[in-house]
Amino acid sequence: MSGSTSGLAGVRWAKGHGTENDFVLIPDVDDGLDLDTAAVRRLCDRRAGIGADGVLRVVRRHGLWFMDYRNADGSIAEMCGNGIRVYVAYLVHAGLEPDGDGEVVVETRAGIKRVRRMGGLYAAELGPWRIPGGEPALIRGADATVQWHGRGTGPNALTGIGRGLSVDVGNPHVVVPFPDEVSLAALDLARAPAVEPNPANGVNVELIVRGDDGPGGRGHLTMRVHERGVGETRSCGTGAVAAALAARALAKEEGRDTWTVDVPGGRLQVVVTGDLVAGASVELIGPAVIVADGVLTGA
Repeated sequence: MSGSTSGLAGVRWAKGHGTENDFVLIPDVDDGLDLDTAAVRRLCDRRAGIGADGVLRVVRRHGLWFMDYRNADGSIAEMCGNGIRVYVAYLVHAGLEPDGDGEVVVETRAGIKRVRRMGGLYAAELGPWRIPGGEPALIRGADATVQWHGRGTGPNALTGIGRGLSVDVGNPHVVVPFPDEVSLAALDLARAPAVEPNPANGVNVELIVRGDDGPGGRGHLTMRVHERGVGETRSCGTGAVAAALAARALAKEEGRDTWTVDVPGGRLQVVVTGDLVAGASVELIGPAVIVADGVLTGA
């Protein structure tokens, strides 16, 4: 396709977002499309394409829905917490699943996930999670170093180095606590933070500030994120989950099992089960909206 979408001419598409983390959805129920890296990049281009943080190809395999998720740079990703909610919203929008509350089972590269529809919200059960460094990482408070840039140029573009905690929720994350929202806002996430050690396939980096706990002992976080293969996004669902898991683990006995995570694009909720270093289940709750659809011309 050589940087164009000419090979997809006539294919239907839709555009959706979950807390402003946006996606192009390509229905390919029969699994017949050749969606290569160049086509994904073109679809996600915000000037020459439809514009999105990634592409969700909608496939039916062995009686299950399969979410083929690609980052904006065309790279393949294991899982996307906002994307899977948008994926299910699209299934309803397209008449592929019945409207109303209920559960939809979706296969991903990180395993089988279940999404419950709850009125205007979607609750995605994301399955097993773990803190790869285990108890030793919690004792040290970190298992990675992260270097970031400040806004501006010259002497105003300050570089900082902090300590991060690795979290695996089916895809890799490093979570870095910040002291306050002023420091968080001063970051320049147009440039990727440097992580050491850096996984071979890259890592998502979440920068968080813990706020006062809300009613019922619910923890609260403010978060910004740099996603591998994309850059800074308005939201990251698995990132919000990783942020809550890291904050809970680092707080130890003061950690909460329910968290509100505020991102630039809106608000998400995370519900955790398990001990401090691993668990069989974590749930992400938030909105998902389909905003447009059409047919590709192949331009």
